Amino acid sequence: MKLVLAIVQHQDASTLVDALTEEGYRVTRLSSQGGFLREGNLTLMLIVADDQVDNVISTVRSHCSTRTRYVSPMPPIAESGEFYPPAPLEVQVGGATIFVLRADMAKL
Repeated sequence: MKLVLAIVQHQDASTLVDALTEEGYRVTRLSSQGGFLREGNLTLMLIVADDQVDNVISTVRSHCSTRTRYVSPMPPIAESGEFYPPAPLEVQVGGATIFVLRADMAKL
C-alpha cells in the first residue's frame, strides 16, 4: 500500500477531487498554506495499492495546470529618504507536488 500526498492549488482542487472520486479513490482533503506566496492550497491524502500509484499521478497531472503570475517583492530595508521601486517577479504557480510513501495498515 502507498500513501499519496498531493499538494494542489484551490483552483485545481475541486475538479481533481471529483475525478479521483469518480475513479473510485477515497480522498481526504486538508487545507494548507504555501510559504512563498502565502496562498491557500489543498493537501490531498489517498491510500492506494502499489499498482494504482501511476494512475493517481496521471489523474493529478491531467487536472492540475501551471500558470504564470506576477508578484511584487518586499523592498529591502533602505536608508531613510531612499526610494526602492519594486519590480514584479514572474513566478510559476499551480501544478502539483506529489509525495508517495510506503504505508502499513493497522486496525485498532
